[in-house]
Amino acid sequence: MSGYHHSLKENIIAILTGTFIVSQGVFFLQQADLLTGGTTGLALLLSQFVDLSFGQLYFLLNTPFYLMAWFRMGKSFAVTSIISGGLVSVITDNLHHALEISRLEPLYCAAIGGLLMGLGMLILFRHQTSLGGFNVLVLFLQEKFGLSAGKLQMGIDTCILVASFFLVSPMVLVLSVLGAVLLNLVLAMNHKPGRYSGQALTSCN
Repeated sequence: MSGYHHSLKENIIAILTGTFIVSQGVFFLQQADLLTGGTTGLALLLSQFVDLSFGQLYFLLNTPFYLMAWFRMGKSFAVTSIISGGLVSVITDNLHHALEISRLEPLYCAAIGGLLMGLGMLILFRHQTSLGGFNVLVLFLQEKFGLSAGKLQMGIDTCILVASFFLVSPMVLVLSVLGAVLLNLVLAMNHKPGRYSGQALTSCN
């Protein structure tokens, strides 16, 4: 990575754009009762069994990772990640006020949900922030050891989805895996060490 530094205006626009796109992806998964990996998938799964909204669960599950980001990746990265995660929580919980779809094909929801989430996360990653959760861990490992964030995230997501086997139907699981694979393919193909000229995360203090 080079030492290029995005302006404050660019970062604000990127955070608003990225979180909005991610929220659309989560919304499509919700509408078809599908899951995904990471803390997003855990929040979607738990929201079916406890009396808390997706947004509330999502932010709570991410809290330990925000603390990790604060101590391991710098205050700037941590603050922007908290803001980004909070925006996804709020936007997703309130999208039903602006969007109502009468018919949705689960296969389409899996595909568009995964692609939108991957695209939104890619925007955030390239502006030196994340949504918290396992994003923080994989970005730290990528910056520290040069490992692929997309491949690491895919491995974690696969483990979470496999663990959901006894809680959802086989079809829901298959479609959820498809969405998670598409999400991580977007990241694996487009977010590799040295490919994008943005400021290194280690300098975000």
